[in-house]
Amino acid sequence: LTQGMEAESDGRKQGKKIVRKPYVVNEMEYEASLPEKKSNTLSRDLIDYVRYMIQNHGENYKASTGYEKNYYQDTPKQIKRKINVYKNFYPEEYKDFIASLKQEKMDVQ
Repeated sequence: LTQGMEAESDGRKQGKKIVRKPYVVNEMEYEASLPEKKSNTLSRDLIDYVRYMIQNHGENYKASTGYEKNYYQDTPKQIKRKINVYKNFYPEEYKDFIASLKQEKMDVQ
């Protein structure tokens, strides 16, 4: 009995398990081998949302949360994160957008 138990525990240490559904394992291995698809764009909805929040609230993320356009029910941290994602994806567009907002403020005064 003791020899059988030792052999069983050695098998576990080596990670040998009985595979009951090999097709599941094969499918997972296949999916893991595929190259990762990288999305180089953000959804138009997200871009419009972020731009709206910047335009109306700037960096006052707390004020953004109570606004009706916050249809994602984001917290201030989540709004800030989305704005940072937008900045990283479209740095030139972000700079132009900020510059246009500054120009609008100057035109109003």
